[in-house]
Amino acid sequence: MSDHHDVLVIGAGFAGLYQLHRLRTAGFDVRVIEAGDDVGGTWYWNRYPGARCDIESVEYSYSFDPELEQEWDWSERYAAQPEILDYARHVAERYDLRRDIEFDRRVESAVWDEGSRRWTATTDDGRRRTARFVIAATGCLSRPSRPDLPGVEAFAGEVYWTSSWPHEQVDLTGERVAVVGTGSSGLQTITAIAPDVASLVVFQRTPSYAVPAHNGPNERLAEVRPTYREFREVSRLQPTGFQCEGGTDLLTETDPGEVERRLGLRWDRGGLCFTSEFPDILVDAAANAVVAEYVRRHIRETVTDPGVAELLSPRTYPIASKRMCVDTGYFEVYNQDNVSLVDLNAQPIKRITERGIVAGDREHEVDVIVFATGFDAMTGALNAMEIRGAETTLRTKWRDGPRTYLGLMSHGFPNLFTVTGPQSPSVLSNMMTSIEYHVDWITAALEHMRAEGLTRVEPEQDAEDDWVAATNDIADGTLMPQAASWYMGANIPGKRRVFLPFIGGVGVYRQIGDGVAVAYYHGFEMV
Repeated sequence: MSDHHDVLVIGAGFAGLYQLHRLRTAGFDVRVIEAGDDVGGTWYWNRYPGARCDIESVEYSYSFDPELEQEWDWSERYAAQPEILDYARHVAERYDLRRDIEFDRRVESAVWDEGSRRWTATTDDGRRRTARFVIAATGCLSRPSRPDLPGVEAFAGEVYWTSSWPHEQVDLTGERVAVVGTGSSGLQTITAIAPDVASLVVFQRTPSYAVPAHNGPNERLAEVRPTYREFREVSRLQPTGFQCEGGTDLLTETDPGEVERRLGLRWDRGGLCFTSEFPDILVDAAANAVVAEYVRRHIRETVTDPGVAELLSPRTYPIASKRMCVDTGYFEVYNQDNVSLVDLNAQPIKRITERGIVAGDREHEVDVIVFATGFDAMTGALNAMEIRGAETTLRTKWRDGPRTYLGLMSHGFPNLFTVTGPQSPSVLSNMMTSIEYHVDWITAALEHMRAEGLTRVEPEQDAEDDWVAATNDIADGTLMPQAASWYMGANIPGKRRVFLPFIGGVGVYRQIGDGVAVAYYHGFEMV
């Protein structure tokens, strides 16, 4: 088995699988390194109860092969983790991808050598592999955040993390369970296990805005299939990379009764399109406040205990400035006699004991603790590796926040590409749409270089500076930076708070990326 390749891809999630397929079809020698023992990426690791996608299945799927679109039957409007993982495995088998993937190997370092114009990557088994190009398909939400809570090692019961749930079946029936964290993973876990556990204590720092999924059989698939090609083209030009049919009237200029009616229609439809009805929701505080109160009112109408309803009602950040949650009965859970809520702002966690969790002045005795504490988003997986470029490490360069050109490359790190990297639409979009665009763009760039006899590509410093400034300026024109969100890196102690994704929209980003490529890769130095 050769240790020298044209391209080394890190990660065998949806980005890595498609990147392998595209480059191999184009005639490149490609090797993929994957930390897990199978494909799937996010959907391989996140097996916690209730794990489910918040993008509809007809959109959260590959579009590169019309035959694949037609042959895979999604059973639900919002697919659950087992079905999505089965889909990833099906893709790996259908295109014979596993033969070029090394599993159970984690890349620990990658070092650039200017003389040979090659990268040398070292994995956790000590083996070294070289490649002309390295493509980091490491995922935006793949580096778990694990808060350092005193006493965890003393707990006598079971401890689980939603970000690395055991592959074997975990039966929580009849157990006393604590869940720490109420982001998307926490909401889904809480909703799934509440009917079966003896008792459930939820430890909440910041409540989440959640809209109903109205999940059910995937009736939309039959409607979309006859025109899937045209459907995808429309999706690729949408701001979110999936079809939301956004409204054009400003909320602040619309009659309140009409606002109520339109929000009601969105609520009844369900899903992340709820905040797309009025274009001023993310730029006008008054408009945002109306929509936020609409959601809080539904929480009060659902949760029978007014005090609990108030604790579950977000008031410290604008709606949609953190990742919206799509729920399947989350708020109803708090009407069960076996479920209680602890407000960590009033009763912070002091320590973990042998018997449970001490919050405030009370010890909550439990058998199982589930930590749903999220991820070091966007940059965490990249900074976990020792990536040394021409003069410094990526970790050092990005210590005050990521610096990229188009979210694809960073100056000083030649021939290193990032799929859905920071300062690209990534987590603000349908990840499948953004993944496919980046993979296609990178593949075309490498084909161009091969045809022209070029061996080195790097973004120009001025182009990178301009893109970083544009990304920040667009974000600052919205309400998004007002939230202490993982979009800002605020969930990681010591991480510099900067807005990580590009908020200008998938359609706009695609036009920019296409223009750069057409203009002979303007802003990139190819030699």
